[in-house]
Amino acid sequence: MHREDAWNILLEYSREERTRKHGIAVEATMQAYARLLHEDEEKWGITGLLHDFDWEIHPTEDLHPKEGSKLLAARGVPEDIRYAILCHAPFLGMEYTQQMDRAIFACDELSGFVLACALVKPDKSLSAIEPASVRKKMKDKAFARSVSRDDLIKGASDLGVELDEHIRFVAEALKPVAHQLGVNP
Repeated sequence: MHREDAWNILLEYSREERTRKHGIAVEATMQAYARLLHEDEEKWGITGLLHDFDWEIHPTEDLHPKEGSKLLAARGVPEDIRYAILCHAPFLGMEYTQQMDRAIFACDELSGFVLACALVKPDKSLSAIEPASVRKKMKDKAFARSVSRDDLIKGASDLGVELDEHIRFVAEALKPVAHQLGVNP
């Protein structure tokens, strides 16, 4: 599978710009971690791009991403990508079998949270993101209320990195796609 194939699947099932932007953000962070860990950047990027492709048609925990995985299987998406996508949903209780499984969980929520933090900065800049300010926003339960703070912490821990290091890494990984995401690098 190639990135263009994954992008076409995302476009087909995701009509909302925010869903597409989220896919691009997680793709960028997954590719950055793949580079760091000497893994397959395209495969990891595809996993990030597709992880929520079915959210608009399966917006509940009993359907997403299990039913989406079936759609991806029918499209010939490799098993390891589909398995990692299942791993991004902690409520499924999947066991990690590879580093990509840990990374998708760690990158998913934090990518969105870091972007939300950038969007409230006066210059809407990822360069203004500091771990301390992100941690402060994590304490504000009204800010990005749908994001589980426990998942942000667990994601970094499962990946084997300190939360502050993970925050810095994700903010940096998002800079190349910042303009596509509506923020400044």
